[in-house]
Amino acid sequence: MVLSKGAMLWRSAKLLVVFFGVVVMSCSTDRKPMPIFGERSFNGTDTVYHTIAPFKFFDQDSVLIKNDDVAGKVYVADFFFTSCRTICPKMKTQMKRVYAATESFDDFMILSHTIDPEYDNVRRLKKFADKLETDSKRWHFLTGNRDSIFNLAQTSYFATAMEDKNDPDGYIHSGAFLLIDRKGRIRGKYDGTVAEDVDRLIGDIKKLRLEE
Repeated sequence: MVLSKGAMLWRSAKLLVVFFGVVVMSCSTDRKPMPIFGERSFNGTDTVYHTIAPFKFFDQDSVLIKNDDVAGKVYVADFFFTSCRTICPKMKTQMKRVYAATESFDDFMILSHTIDPEYDNVRRLKKFADKLETDSKRWHFLTGNRDSIFNLAQTSYFATAMEDKNDPDGYIHSGAFLLIDRKGRIRGKYDGTVAEDVDRLIGDIKKLRLEE
């Protein structure tokens, strides 16, 4: 049977619709989940992933913040101190971008831990947060026992945070922003001093919120 020109065009159009439908389905089903960082173990048939250890710190409003407050939420964590003269100002400028980009996300938080809690008390963190014009319900600046903060940074978040008397500011720490999922697992690590890496973080936050 010989098809007319109109019939051939109609048939081609239908084939294109089917083709693009397959492409869309393929793209949606081939979306790979983001990696999970840290060691893992096996409990029978279940995989047990590294998670952030229990913590309790006070924020800039003297509110006790603990694991329960971020359970079921996506959040970003970092380590800094208010008197830092090196990478911290860059980090906070970039974190402010994350804060602005997630303004409408009620399931997202930011936890910034001071590594100099003797100086960075609640009052000083409140002043620092106010200067950045941030909402304490979305961005918590945390202080507490110094050893607990150091231990959490190094063993839970795999981030550098320690005293160093040879450093002009007395401390050394990484500029890492850590992306944590709703189950307390590390899903990404980004350089908080590099705008392009923070762009990637913002995209991954949106992706992670859809994943779970």
